[in-house]
Amino acid sequence: MNVQAKPVSLRGPHIHFKEVSLRYGQSHILDDINLNVSPGQIFSVVGPNGGGKSSLLRCLLGQAPHTGEISLLWPNQPGTVGYVPQALEFDRSLPMTVMDFMRALSSKRPTFLPLKAQDKTRITNALEQVGLSQKANRRMGDLSGGERQRVLMAQSLIPSPDLLILDEPMAALDEAGVQVFQRLIQSLKEEGVTIVWVEHDLAAVRRLADSVVGICQQLLFRGDPRVELTPEKAMRMLTHPFFAANP
Repeated sequence: MNVQAKPVSLRGPHIHFKEVSLRYGQSHILDDINLNVSPGQIFSVVGPNGGGKSSLLRCLLGQAPHTGEISLLWPNQPGTVGYVPQALEFDRSLPMTVMDFMRALSSKRPTFLPLKAQDKTRITNALEQVGLSQKANRRMGDLSGGERQRVLMAQSLIPSPDLLILDEPMAALDEAGVQVFQRLIQSLKEEGVTIVWVEHDLAAVRRLADSVVGICQQLLFRGDPRVELTPEKAMRMLTHPFFAANP
């Protein structure tokens, strides 16, 4: 007897980049990028350092003055966007706990007032998803780099995102953190979330992503990561004229 998988109810948007370019002064960061990101998929962006990957995310977030058009077509009303940056820079001597940090980012209630039970539950659940619920009262400055990255992943889950934007989230993770990350994005995909993920670990992209694009100022390739991420394609990225001129 054949058992059909339950269809996923899409929450995330279809994203369309049309002739997107970004320039700072005389420097061309992105040049005429045309892309389609299917809803409810893990879409990965790869390329060399300085090739424009993070700049593409800033354009998507509305943080860079690009030309061209970026359209988000939601299945219903516009949803929630979550974002995980590359790293967290802060004064590690501050007496700020993980709970304090999460509360500051996720609760509208002033920090000098008691935390509402429902807000505490949301924070605890998010930390549980990244394996850090037992460190809620630990000082942020005492965490490892990988643990701080997991805290950033947790904050992106409040409120629950429909579009999740990830800028090299695995860079500081240890093996346990990598396992947490992989389970998390697979779970979100199963919930119909659209995930746009910049990553340098090509093996991880081959395992987890549904689609991949290579960017080095221009669009170099796109398609199935298991087909596109060959050694030849990786070498093409590193020998692209833009990268060769901007080591």
